[in-house]
Amino acid sequence: MDKNLLEILACPICKGELLFDRKNQELICKFDRVVYPVIDEIPVMLEGRARRLDDEE
Repeated sequence: MDKNLLEILACPICKGELLFDRKNQELICKFDRVVYPVIDEIPVMLEGRARRLDDEE
């Protein structure tokens, strides 16, 4: 994922910082415990497409 794009992206729920998980191609909001998929290098920042982090993550 482009580093410049990652710097301007924010969680659509809390507007907080997102962390990029390169291995799983996901953007993670630690505050809301939500994960957004990155498909073909395009972040899908829709709440309906996000998944919740489970307790182990």
